[in-house]
Amino acid sequence: MIIQKKARTYIPESFEMTWDNLEPLFAELQSRPIESAEELEKWLRDRSELEAAIEEDFAWRYIRMTCDTANEELVKSFQYFATEIEPKIAPVSNDLNKKFIDSEYSEQLDESKYFIYKRGVKKALELFREENIPLLTQIQVEQQQYQAISGAMSVTIDGQEYTLEQAAVFLKDVDRNKRQKAWEAITARRMQEKNKLNDLFNSLLKLRHQVALNAGFENFRDYMFQALGRFDYTPQDCYQFHEAIEKEIVPILQEQADKRKEALGLETLKPWDLDVDSSGKPALKPFANGQELVDKSIQCFNELHPYIGERLQIMKENNLFDVESRKGKAPGGYNYPLAETGAPFIFMNSANTFRDLTTMVHEGGHAVHTFISSNLELNDFKHLPSEVAELASMSMELISMDKWNVYFDNAEDLKRAKRDQLKDVLKTLPWVAVVDQFQHWIYTNPEHTNEQREAAWKQIFERFGHNFAEWTGLEEAELNLWQKQLHIFEVPFYYIEYGIAQLGAIAVWKNYKENPQQGIENYLNALKLGYTKTIKEIYETAGVEFNFSVEYVEELAQFIKDELEKLQD
Repeated sequence: MIIQKKARTYIPESFEMTWDNLEPLFAELQSRPIESAEELEKWLRDRSELEAAIEEDFAWRYIRMTCDTANEELVKSFQYFATEIEPKIAPVSNDLNKKFIDSEYSEQLDESKYFIYKRGVKKALELFREENIPLLTQIQVEQQQYQAISGAMSVTIDGQEYTLEQAAVFLKDVDRNKRQKAWEAITARRMQEKNKLNDLFNSLLKLRHQVALNAGFENFRDYMFQALGRFDYTPQDCYQFHEAIEKEIVPILQEQADKRKEALGLETLKPWDLDVDSSGKPALKPFANGQELVDKSIQCFNELHPYIGERLQIMKENNLFDVESRKGKAPGGYNYPLAETGAPFIFMNSANTFRDLTTMVHEGGHAVHTFISSNLELNDFKHLPSEVAELASMSMELISMDKWNVYFDNAEDLKRAKRDQLKDVLKTLPWVAVVDQFQHWIYTNPEHTNEQREAAWKQIFERFGHNFAEWTGLEEAELNLWQKQLHIFEVPFYYIEYGIAQLGAIAVWKNYKENPQQGIENYLNALKLGYTKTIKEIYETAGVEFNFSVEYVEELAQFIKDELEKLQD
């Protein structure tokens, strides 16, 4: 099925994305008289159509650039949008927001339909500062350097060149010398860029702090809590979440690390001992190549629910995947919604490992979310807060386990895969707490030095178990670990959401295990809402709580622990 975009009713079907073409459309929206609530809603729909087209144009520039970071034309295309179009849109968008809020008819609109949208518009007006436009543009352009630096990294192992993602496969090798050699090669390559990445981050830190000061905040942390629309929790709640993870999750992981050490017959666990299967069996191989990963994932999703499987099939037929790792490709993985098309693009760096399977089902959860909410009336209704977006993806990681026999025809391998996934679920939580708390420290101490930043990282990392490895003699690598986390450079403060959503996902999976049909229906019903209800209401629709108290963390951790015990040999 080839995707057909909805016909445009406001902007021309054939439209080149330049400021000269955009300006008259924005001017028309600014000057258009509005004489009734119906006319205001029509104005909103026209604005939405224009914004969706702009967002999709930007999406493709970003996607193409990350698929080939060494291509200067693609980098220039992205930078053209970031420097020549986006800064000009910002003040106009602010004027349009004012026009909407100031309209006498905005109060006549259906409150249940527009509450979330209005709340967001008011917050955007509160935060907007003309002097921040060039700073935000500069941040957008500088952030991209992280992709370029990371995308260029490769290592040579036994005479063969590998991307860092491909080289990481050796960390699962049963031969400890091979693991150590790979870890040291990857780490040495990262360390080569240490100073360059420190300089880049210091520049971003300074710019971000200035944005916060301009907007009337003491620090960038407090600014971002508002900018991210965190209406439902506070920095203090985040600290409580960190404490809950330290109290309830870290001891379970320490227990597992001790068992791993014993099973591997080691006196101490080093960083290269963390990914190998502790049974001494070779790494799981759920698929042979990227194409097989896509095809098996379609089959897995189909068996879960026909609608879910059809979405990935549509993506395959429309070439909306780039999954293989290669040199020059940006690191990581993402699902990028195409606002006008109503479908997403999935990007990842597969090296044919088990972790790639979980990345695919994670991004597949995001993809289903993009499709199922694509018919919501306004583009803004589809701008998901991360706590909701990540609930979709992390729940899919767990729900899909029910059909993982598609990837593993050997019963023991299937059991191992499920065990590994549940251990990963627990492992995610302390890392989220570390990255989040580190960012709280960074931005509330904006004048810090590189050395102070390393000391803060070490103190926080060790509080949450330091990956349950022994770092003696590897101190410099430990201090530098934060640089591998893309979010710290590119999407600051986008990380606690993974922890919050992980708790929600465990609860979604618990419901699914008790009643698969009802569990899936609740999940899909929550996704259909996009962002038209509060986060709490969306979680309730999914049949779970928006809750990250110590008691709740303890309850869900116990559930995962019980499920892990069922999967033991």
